[in-house]
Amino acid sequence: MTTAVGEDLPQAAAQAALGVPGVVALQPALGERLALAAARAYKAVTSGADGGAFGAHGVRCELAPDGNWHLEVRCILDGNHRVVDLARQVRAAVRAAATGCLTQRGTAPSSTVRVVVSVTRTVQPSYPRGHMA
Repeated sequence: MTTAVGEDLPQAAAQAALGVPGVVALQPALGERLALAAARAYKAVTSGADGGAFGAHGVRCELAPDGNWHLEVRCILDGNHRVVDLARQVRAAVRAAATGCLTQRGTAPSSTVRVVVSVTRTVQPSYPRGHMA
């Protein structure tokens, strides 16, 4: 995986997923949380400043040995939508964004992009007092 694709692909996938109406947020995996905490602690110790976020949390991209790209997107969804419909929309949006990103870099055709959407939870939107839903 080239560095440019390695940086751009998760960002493109995250933006596509968050652009789907009904996706509230992306959920980082435990490994991402631990890596972020370690990076912040290391940066704070070495530079005296708090470290910033890195990568696209909630998206994992991997180039398999067979040349296929595997993306996993972990989503938190609005509970007022059907989960299966949102998952399908997220998968389509992320696949299109990833394919566009890879095509722009001249790497892979669309048939080599596989997307798995994991719904980690659904949340009910909070309405202001007196608002009728």
